[in-house]
Amino acid sequence: MTDFNRKVEEASARVSKTVAEAAERLEKEIPEFINYLNDEVVPAVRQHSTKALRIASARLSEFADYMEKHTPPRK
Repeated sequence: MTDFNRKVEEASARVSKTVAEAAERLEKEIPEFINYLNDEVVPAVRQHSTKALRIASARLSEFADYMEKHTPPRK
């Protein structure tokens, strides 16, 4: 039984060490990831969103013109 307990403790220690190392690495890399999001991703999303809004606006304007031209007269 003591051999089993020792193996469980060793496994637990390895898991704890692995989790601690992962947490330490995440703490170091998260600021870099946030900077990447702010510097690269956010501007790209804004640029593409603006472009998409301009295209949608133009299409809606065209559709409004079409509806005005093709609306049957009211009786």
